[in-house]
Amino acid sequence: MKYFIETYGCQMNVHDAERMAGLLEQSGYDRADSDADADLVVINTCSVRERAEEKLYTRLGEIKEMGRELGRDPIVAVTGCVAQQEGEKLIARSAGVVDVVVGTQQVKFLPMLASQALNERRPADVGRPTRTERARIAIDNPYEEPSFPLGVVRRGDPVRAYVTIIEGCNDFCAFCVVPYTRGHERMRAKREILDEVREAAASGRREVQLLGQIVNHYQAPDDPSCDFPALLEAVHEINGIERIRFASPHPRHTSDRLIEAVRDLPKVCKHLHLPVQSGSTRVLGLMRRRHTRGQYLDLVARIRAAIPNVQLSTDMIVGFPGEMAADFEETLSLVAGVRYHSMFSFKYSERPNTLASKRMPDDVAEAEKTRRIVALQALQRSIQSDLFQRSIGQTQQVLVDATSRRREWELTGRTSGNTVVNFPGPPEWLGRFMQVAIRRAGPNSVWGEPVGEPA
Repeated sequence: MKYFIETYGCQMNVHDAERMAGLLEQSGYDRADSDADADLVVINTCSVRERAEEKLYTRLGEIKEMGRELGRDPIVAVTGCVAQQEGEKLIARSAGVVDVVVGTQQVKFLPMLASQALNERRPADVGRPTRTERARIAIDNPYEEPSFPLGVVRRGDPVRAYVTIIEGCNDFCAFCVVPYTRGHERMRAKREILDEVREAAASGRREVQLLGQIVNHYQAPDDPSCDFPALLEAVHEINGIERIRFASPHPRHTSDRLIEAVRDLPKVCKHLHLPVQSGSTRVLGLMRRRHTRGQYLDLVARIRAAIPNVQLSTDMIVGFPGEMAADFEETLSLVAGVRYHSMFSFKYSERPNTLASKRMPDDVAEAEKTRRIVALQALQRSIQSDLFQRSIGQTQQVLVDATSRRREWELTGRTSGNTVVNFPGPPEWLGRFMQVAIRRAGPNSVWGEPVGEPA
């Protein structure tokens, strides 16, 4: 039997898909090249933004139509945050397309439920259960320490390994659905994390990315002395790993010890993703972010004083309930002052079960949200273009992590600061370090020429 997984959303969803693939292959499935060749199609979902959720239902309609055209009827499993959020409602809304629904903390049951659905597939006879009636759902949220047995993950990236250190979140920001779809915060054992990093290094991965909803809130359940900076130090000692990244830290948990670890540990990349969400202290209060504009700007100043070459990125929401024109102007002024190297920006959309959806009317008109997001993204593009232009003439170390989708002879990699660099070279350089002289720049990446030999 063959499986095919397609994933929407964050790095944690990507890593969940790697776990699903490993579990399915352990159970005897082979990977299909496309959904058209698969006996089992898994849609691994995100519900952080409304558009991602709508994309799921569009895909389910496409899969149903594909089955009609090809005369095939694959088992369809929906996993991830929308699965956790919708449960049985997803079955009804999908008009019988979905056979299996698996929540964020029940991934281990995917092979069993999919196989049961496959074994029950038989011609439709009178008295036989319909597809909707036999749909299988596993969305319980057990409060237990996350544990991912070694050897189960089928990593999709030949250079980078994702390693989860925390699942869930206890912060309950007003706009955020994560506590409701990922559950309460649970720390993974330090021992297990380090074992997985060693395994990744032994498989040839040269970069590791530590994942958690609030990654810098980590406290090892099996070692009271190990907080997040101490975990970075422990990962830094593992031979074979040459770069360490992490996502996403919360500004209010970004301590001086963490700043010093990023500064002093050579393998830790000089890039920090610091989600601010708004430049207005008033809106930050409505969002329950627990930091002010002034506190955030003070943190940025301390980071840049300690690590002058650091590159910063952020998340931003416009049109949050109660956001007025003056609040949005504060967002623009913060962005202009901080000068991020990259940004993820979104129009606010109401998410099920969140505090904002229950207590705050979505009172910013859609046209005004659009005007604000266009203005914000235009400002950010101009800042990025200027920052990247300033890098022309520099020679930077790049870890080659992909071949170009546009040109066979072009490679893509990232600097320590997370800038995407394109340059000519053979596929054999994948996973190697290269010095690249930057020659030209665009708003999202730069282009250069390799200098010397790969390492």
